[in-house]
Amino acid sequence: MNFTDQEINEIKDHGLTAKQVESQIDLFVNGVPNVKLVAPATTSDGIFKLAEAEELKFLDFYEDKKSELDLLKFTPASGAASRMFKKIYQFLEDYNASKETIDEYLERTGDNHMKKFFAGYEEFPFYNHIIDGLDEETKADENTKKYAFIKTMMSENGEDYGNLPKGLIPFHYYGCYKATAFEEHLHEAAAYAAKSDKATLHFTVSPEHKEAFVKEFDTIHASVSNTTGVNFDVDYSFQKPETDTVAVTMDNKLYRKGDGSLLFRPGGHGALIENLNDVDADVIFIKNIDNVLVQDQIQTLARSKRILAGLLLEKQAQVFKYAALLDKNTISENELEELVTFLKEDFSTRIDSDYTDFSTEEKKSYLAELLDRPIRVCGMVKNEGEPGGGPFWVEDESGKVALQIIEGAQVNTKDAKQGEIFKNSTHFNPVDIVAGVRNYNGKKYNLLDYVNPDLAFIAYKTDGGNEIKALELPGLWNGAMARWNTLFVEVPLETFNPVKTVNDLLKPSHQTKA
Repeated sequence: MNFTDQEINEIKDHGLTAKQVESQIDLFVNGVPNVKLVAPATTSDGIFKLAEAEELKFLDFYEDKKSELDLLKFTPASGAASRMFKKIYQFLEDYNASKETIDEYLERTGDNHMKKFFAGYEEFPFYNHIIDGLDEETKADENTKKYAFIKTMMSENGEDYGNLPKGLIPFHYYGCYKATAFEEHLHEAAAYAAKSDKATLHFTVSPEHKEAFVKEFDTIHASVSNTTGVNFDVDYSFQKPETDTVAVTMDNKLYRKGDGSLLFRPGGHGALIENLNDVDADVIFIKNIDNVLVQDQIQTLARSKRILAGLLLEKQAQVFKYAALLDKNTISENELEELVTFLKEDFSTRIDSDYTDFSTEEKKSYLAELLDRPIRVCGMVKNEGEPGGGPFWVEDESGKVALQIIEGAQVNTKDAKQGEIFKNSTHFNPVDIVAGVRNYNGKKYNLLDYVNPDLAFIAYKTDGGNEIKALELPGLWNGAMARWNTLFVEVPLETFNPVKTVNDLLKPSHQTKA
C-alpha cells in the first residue's frame, strides 16, 4: 500500500511504522479470522476443581514461599465510568421535568433500569454525600429530590461521575466514609499480595486521570495502612500511543477527521500486554478495577487468591525442574515420560499425535518449547449468565488444540456448531489471574513473543456522526496471552462482584452492614 508523505509523517509521529499500519488495514480488508472452538472447558475437561486438602496444600505452599518472592498486584484501571452510567445519561436526555414526574416517566417508558435505580437509590454509597449538599426546599419534594440527586451525580458542577475513571467512583459506604474501587484494591493487596508489611501495586490509568489517582492515594493511604498494618508502593503507567490503531471508513479507506488528519484510536485492553511486559515480579496478581468486595468479605477472596498463587508456584517449580534437565541435556528417558504425563495431567496439554515417532532429540526439543513459556493460573466461576468470555478448547491455525479464554466477538455464532459450543460454556472468565513471567533462570520473558496477533477484534464506532471501523488488539487475557501455559481453576462465585452499571452497586455483595 502506498502512503503519502503526510500520512507517513503522521504514522511516525504516533510511534507506528507504515508496515504496522499496512498490516492493520489488511485485517480490515480480509477480516479477523474467527476462532475455532473445539469444546467448552469444563471441570471434567480442562478446569481443575480443587478438593479442600489440595487447597490447604497450595495455601501452605504460597505462605512458605512468599517471603522469598517479589509480589505485584497489576490492575487495569484506565476505563472511564461513562459506560457505567450509560442509562443515566439516557434518562437525563429523555426526561422532561417540566412536563412529567419521574414516576410518570417510568410508567411511560417502562425503563426497568431506572425503576431499579430510584427504588434503591438511598442505598448507593454516595447517597448521603449528595443529599447533604442539597437545600432543604429541594429535599422536601420527593420528585424534585430524586431529579436533583441524579443531576448532581452527573453534572460537571456536581460529582461528574460519568467523566471520572471507574476506579475513583465510590463503591462502598462504611457508615462514616465512602470507599472507592481504588481504595478497595489496596485493602485486597494487603490481604493476599503483601510481604514484610509491604504491598506493591501497579495501575494502568489514562494520562488525564493520573493526578486524580495520586491525589486519592495521598488522601487514603495513611488510613488504609493504619487499618491493615501494611505500607503500599503504588505506581502507574499509561497505554502506549504506539499501540493505537488506525481507523478506516466502512470501505476500508484511511479515515480522516474534520481537519484532514488520520484518526488513531486506543487499541483496547489488549494493548496493556505492553504495560504488563514492563513490570516484573515472581508472582503477578491480575484483576480488573471494578471487581471488588466489601472489606468484611475480603478474606474469602484472599484465600482464593493465595490458593491460586500456591498452585502457580508448585506447578512452576516442577516446570523449572524439567526445564533445567532439558537445558543441561541431563534428562533421562523415564523423566521424559514423567514430563509428558505432567504436561497432560497438570497443564491439560494436548501432546502432538506424532510424538511417539519423534527421535529422542526431537522429543527433548518439542517438550522444551512447550515448557519455555510464561504461566498463568486463571480462576473461573460457574456461568450464571454474565455477559463476557469464558474458557474453551480452541484449535489454532496450525491445528494445535489448547485452552484459551474466548469472547463472544471472536466466535462465528452463525455457524450452528460453533454457536452451540459457545452456548454450552459452563464457566465464565472473571479476570482472576495469577501470572508467572520468569523462566527457570529467573529471566523475565518478553511477553510480546507469546501474543497471537490474529486474535484481534474489529469494532464498529462513530466519529463526528460518521461510521468507522476500529481495530482492537488481541485482548490482554485472550489473544495477548494465547501462547502462555494455562491452568483453569474453579473459584467461588462470591469472589466475582463486577460493577458494570451503577445499579450493580445495589447488589447485596456491595452493601455493607453499616
